[in-house]
Amino acid sequence: MKKHAMRINRLTTATFATALVLAAPVVFAHGDAHKKESSAISTEEHPFGKEGDPKRVTRTVSIDMNDTMRFTPSELQIKQGETVRFVVKNNGKALHEMVLGTMDELKAHGELMKKHPGMEHDEPYMAHVKPGAKEEMIWQFTKPGDFNFGCLAPGHFEAGMIGRIRVVAR
Repeated sequence: MKKHAMRINRLTTATFATALVLAAPVVFAHGDAHKKESSAISTEEHPFGKEGDPKRVTRTVSIDMNDTMRFTPSELQIKQGETVRFVVKNNGKALHEMVLGTMDELKAHGELMKKHPGMEHDEPYMAHVKPGAKEEMIWQFTKPGDFNFGCLAPGHFEAGMIGRIRVVAR
């Protein structure tokens, strides 16, 4: 009887250890998944620019977000070629984000977020900011035009949490 109990105890311990090992990646994936690991700067070009080099920042812009579903400031003018460090602060009690893009891209991404609210992503043109925290995003605006930024948390974009960036030609 004692051997049987020891065998069950070892089996339970082994099963628990295996479950822990298999679950660990999932648990850690839900940590601060939106923080970018130190890696090479992406050269991927978007209609609204590309990831900026922190060594080449030409301007710092502070953006405040709050639970009234507004960005402050909500309109920016930037010169083509500028590399901007956005310091994005969440003064609210809800999670907010600042996502750069064209209006069509933001709307499409917002619809995708409605269908998959737990979707995790880490792009250089996104800052996901917990309540009371701040994040940085560095972006180079390579093309002139009118672009936008918005919070794509469910219902926030629809409530008017949108801003505009006018990039003027050099």
